[in-house]
Amino acid sequence: MKKETWWLIDSGARDPYYNMALDECLLLWHSEGRIPPVIRFYEWNPATLSIGYFQKINQEIDVDAVQRHELGLVRRPTGGRGVLHDQELTYSVIVSEEHPRMPATVTEAYRVISEGLLHGFRDLGLNAGFSIPESKEQTEALKNPRSSVCFDASSWYELVVEGRKIAGSAQTRQKGVILQHGAIALTFNEEQLFDLFIFKNARVREKMQQAFRAKAVGINDLTDQQFTIDHIRSAFSKGFETGLDIELEPRTLTHKEEEEVQKLANQRYRSTEWLYRR
Repeated sequence: MKKETWWLIDSGARDPYYNMALDECLLLWHSEGRIPPVIRFYEWNPATLSIGYFQKINQEIDVDAVQRHELGLVRRPTGGRGVLHDQELTYSVIVSEEHPRMPATVTEAYRVISEGLLHGFRDLGLNAGFSIPESKEQTEALKNPRSSVCFDASSWYELVVEGRKIAGSAQTRQKGVILQHGAIALTFNEEQLFDLFIFKNARVREKMQQAFRAKAVGINDLTDQQFTIDHIRSAFSKGFETGLDIELEPRTLTHKEEEEVQKLANQRYRSTEWLYRR
């Protein structure tokens, strides 16, 4: 039986406004029936702190530190917490809520989409598995994260190796379409990451940083083989094909589509109104 064909778009290293605008445009185009489901890979230039849709920037983010480290700063259309996008491959999945493979609930949709991530990590030789809370206390902890840092703790069906979170993802549903995107990190610049958030005092920061160190890990911190972005891109292309039982067809944007993305990037994601909306 012939497998369903999804598009594979690898947009390379782009600025943060373009990256978020393209994800939103792909969601819109899919909702209008202009394109099939999409797997997208991308990187960030410059390295960027992205914050979740619901985060309060003035209460949680040290904007001066972001500027001091010469990083980009952008608000995502998805929820979740802050992610420093550096030395990583970012993925996004765009697919209709009505797709026969997609469960109705957000949690179960995470599980299905994350099958692609699971196979990608295993293709790299990592013994990855899904994070599933084992107690009521763990479930409650997911609802009330201790810090503004994304990799501080694992959520339902995110990927872990040896109990440590190895991929952070966020999801939104708009216009009948699921957009899930997330970070696959080679390694972390831990000191720089924790410089970017506001803590009550140095003791709290140190405590959170120690907890982060115990709960999050990059691919190259788990293995003697030092993978590159190209290694990851290849592994996760195959992983999504296997995990979702699809075939991927590489595609590039048309000139008209590029213009639509740039327009949205300039009007929304570059605007201070969007960034400081909360």
